[in-house]
This record gives sequence, C-alpha cells and structure tokens, in this order.
Amino acid sequence: MVLPIFYFVFHGFCSETTREVPTMQKSWLSPAHHGPCTCAPGSVLLKDHIPKEKYDDVVQRRAKEFLNHKIRTNSVLTKLLLASPNSPLQYPMQGFTVRPLTSTPIPGLALHAGARSSYEVTLTVSKGILITMPTEGVKIKGNGEPTLTVESNNLLFLNVLLAQVSYQSTVYHVNTGDLAIFQFDSHEAVFPIAIKQPQLPVLYDMGTDISSYVTITTKTFLRYEQLKVLVNSIRMFYDNISIIIADDSFEPQKMTGEHIQHYIMPPAQGWFAGRNLAVSQVTTKYFLWVDDDFVFTKDTKIEQLVEVMEAVPELDVLGGTVHGAQFYFSLIYDEGNDKEGGCLYRRSREKYHHLPGHPQCVMVSGVINFFLARTDAVQRVGFDPKLQRVAHSEFFMDGLGSLMVASCNHVSIGHQQKNGKSGLYSKYRHPSNSDQEFKYQLHFFKNNLKCILFG
Repeated sequence: MVLPIFYFVFHGFCSETTREVPTMQKSWLSPAHHGPCTCAPGSVLLKDHIPKEKYDDVVQRRAKEFLNHKIRTNSVLTKLLLASPNSPLQYPMQGFTVRPLTSTPIPGLALHAGARSSYEVTLTVSKGILITMPTEGVKIKGNGEPTLTVESNNLLFLNVLLAQVSYQSTVYHVNTGDLAIFQFDSHEAVFPIAIKQPQLPVLYDMGTDISSYVTITTKTFLRYEQLKVLVNSIRMFYDNISIIIADDSFEPQKMTGEHIQHYIMPPAQGWFAGRNLAVSQVTTKYFLWVDDDFVFTKDTKIEQLVEVMEAVPELDVLGGTVHGAQFYFSLIYDEGNDKEGGCLYRRSREKYHHLPGHPQCVMVSGVINFFLARTDAVQRVGFDPKLQRVAHSEFFMDGLGSLMVASCNHVSIGHQQKNGKSGLYSKYRHPSNSDQEFKYQLHFFKNNLKCILFG
C-alpha cells in the first residue's frame, strides 16, 4: 500500500484577501477518479520520511489497518445505483430505514403494467428475509426467505400483497444496509434499505445565562503570568462562567478561584493531550477554546457566537478573530487508491462560501485557536495525543467529513504582547526536525496519506 501525502499551503496570516471556492469549477474539491492521486510540486512525500529498513513492515501493517477501516466504514449503500427508464416497478428510492432484526413493511411496492393473463414479480435481498401475508388469488413462493416470488392473474390482488411485504435483517449490526432487487419480466430495479439502530439524542439544558451553556477551556505550559492575565480578563466580562485549565508544567502553580477547574497532568505531555483532558471535563453544550496568552476584550462577545451556532444547528465549530486577524483554511482530500494512499491539500484563506443568513461568517474546514465548539461533536473526533507540539490543522484533518466548520469576523479576542520566554519554554515551544519527522510518519500510517501540500 502506498502512503498518502498531504499538501498544505499557507497564506499571510493577516491578509485581507480571501478566495472562495468557485461553484462551477470544483474538480480540485471533489476528485472523481479512484486511481492514484497526483502529488503537486512542493508536496511533502510522506514515504520519504519512513526509514528504509522499516518501510516494508510499516506498509504491510498499514494495509491491514486500512482494510479493517474499510470494513468498518463501507456499506452496500455506497454503491452507485442507476434507475432504468420507463420501469413499471414502483419502490422506495430513499429513506427506507429499518431497525436490526425487526420486521418492517416496505413502503410503496407496486407493479404498474398493462393487461395480461398473469403477473409475476420477484424480490431478493441478501442480509435479511422477506415476509408477507397470504392474499386470495396470489401464489407465494419463498415467504420468510431472502427471495420472494409472487404471481397472480389479477394485478389488483398482486399489489395488495406487495403492500404487505416486510423486510427483516437476520444479522445484528448497528449501522449497515442491504440492497433489494425488484424484478418483473425484463425489468429490474434495485433500491437501498438502511439498517440502523436508533441513537439516543444528547440534549443539554441551556439554562438562563451564558455560564449554563458555555465553558471556557485552555491548555497551559510554563506560562502562568499570561494565564493569570487571561483569567482576569475573562472575569471582567463573565464573572461566573466555568474555566477549565489543563496544565502539564514541570512545577505546577495552583490556580484558584470560583468556577475554575485546574487539572494537573504529567509534565510536557503536549497540547493535544491537554486539549483532550480539558474538553473531556466539559458538561455544557458548548465550550470556547482559547490559548493561555489570549486576553478578553469588549469585542469578545461569546453570546454572538452562540447565536450563530443556535441558528445553524448543523454547525460544530465556529471560529472568531484574534487581534483582528481572521485565519481559516480549506482541506481537499483525494482518496487516491488502496496501494499508495491519498493526497491532502490545505489551502489557507480559502472559503467554500458565506454561511447562509450570516454574511459575517464563511464555511471553511479549519479555523484559528479561538473557537466555539459543540462539545459532543468534538469529543467524538478528539485530539490525537501523539501530536505534542506540531499540531493544530491535524484536529480539523481528523474531523474532515464529520465536523461542520465556519469562521466569523464579528467576534474577536486579544493577544497578549510577546514577552521573553524562558529557555525551557522555548525548547518545548518550537518543534525540532524530529518532531516534524514524527508527524509525517504518523500521517503516512494513521491517515493513509501519500503526500501533503501546504498552501
């Protein structure tokens, strides 16, 4: 198997120029082929970062993991189905969902054919059985089996029976599907059956004020001076909102105060490990992520971000601006093939389009470190603790396809002036070449990537 490559392109952080994905020219957005993807000039070829003596073993292990991934995520419902023209068969095209091992009537089954002496239709499934009730004037073969054949010389009687046909899966699975084949003479139709165990909803009591539906989270390391400034600034505007701090400093200093939860970690575990810890303790519907050297200002109006999220329930992450700078990016993933893996492109300052009804916001793939997020959605994606220092885009890469992300320019947070940092902090703050090598190796295996382009 060949490993995928990611491409990232960075544009000016404070640039006012933005580009929107053209609606009529999206060949780069949705690759249509399933062959090897092309690594553009400037891409990082991830296989070049795997030690030669380990490469073959790594590739074999990755191939096995990728096969298991496809088994877990692929379904017969992803198969392309084409409807035949002028078919006399009526059947459900979309939306027929059944619970596992539960008999459910198939809606809309019927035959519309001209007069003839006899009518015969066959219905076949592969992951269940078909059940119907005996009807006068209709011959039934295969009742309670995967293939059901019914015959009658009366079309009305035949359709009465078809309206009573039920499907029942025979193997328990919480989220899979089946394809039903419906046949009459030379006509054949295939329609999907979704087999799903219903999920319990996760609902939050929003309460009456901001503190009941938003928690502020941050991660700190050797920056207590900046952290105290941040906390004091929060209290100037939100006196009772909960603040969760994940701290992996070598000599932790106790952070006290009402509505503050200070969690001490083993030293130098890294940013993503700290994010995981902080977010795991959130009990409100949303959390606001901030860096420990940010500072709240009169423009840090959490309520305005909540208003957008509540108005657009599909959103999972909503970014703001830092010190007046709005930073976001789009991710484009070409799955490539099983052997080589895929190609990932990150395009800085590129948006998909404006968020309908909110002209101050744009749809994107990733945002800056100041964002409001839906707690349960982010907890499902998580932050990979293997990435300790060279990570931010990686969270949004892991969330691609499951997180709806937007960026708004009407809510901002300040950034504290950069002071001289201790040598120990600088040592851990700035990634080494070995950190970068590890990240590329991780993407090669975990994300099945051939290359990455940062742009």
